[in-house]
Amino acid sequence: MRRNKKERQQELVMTIKENPFITDEELAELFSVSVQTIRLDRLELSIPELRERIKHVAEKRFEDEVRSLPIEEVIGDIIDIELDQSAISILDIKKEHVFKRNRIARGHHLFAQANSLAVAVINDELALTAKSSLQFKRSVHEGERVIAKAKVTRIDNEHDRTFVEVKSYVNNEPVFIGEFEMFRSNKNRGGKEHEAGN
Repeated sequence: MRRNKKERQQELVMTIKENPFITDEELAELFSVSVQTIRLDRLELSIPELRERIKHVAEKRFEDEVRSLPIEEVIGDIIDIELDQSAISILDIKKEHVFKRNRIARGHHLFAQANSLAVAVINDELALTAKSSLQFKRSVHEGERVIAKAKVTRIDNEHDRTFVEVKSYVNNEPVFIGEFEMFRSNKNRGGKEHEAGN
């Protein structure tokens, strides 16, 4: 059933409220209208574009939480973080991230997203990558959204090391896996060694 403009806009407001990270393309598909119509609706309703919504949520929630680097230095937008436990970021692959000839994302952007998330999740003012092991599972293309999920797997205070696993997905399909061994200054020294929260 096709909604009239008023009904669509009311539902649009509710949908974005429930999921601020939904794209205009996804909304257009959901409401069976063009992307242009969704953009006009957003303008009329004074709803900012996705990037601004993400930025607003991230800055509001994580500005004071991330200790190891300024939030603007994180590659991708952090949407959830629990220091020394887990973190999630999203990166929309755009023209500047891809090779011109085939529109495939350059690998270093996926690495940078994962690596900066591995740094951000560390509850310390100094966190550096000591070692990493990477697997690129499939090519990522322009227009795709990469969701990176970092999980702290082990903290070794004796050797000032934290081990972080980052898995990146496009539509729930794994595209990148990184294992990071992070050096930390350990100003928050606790016990000798422990497994991170399971």
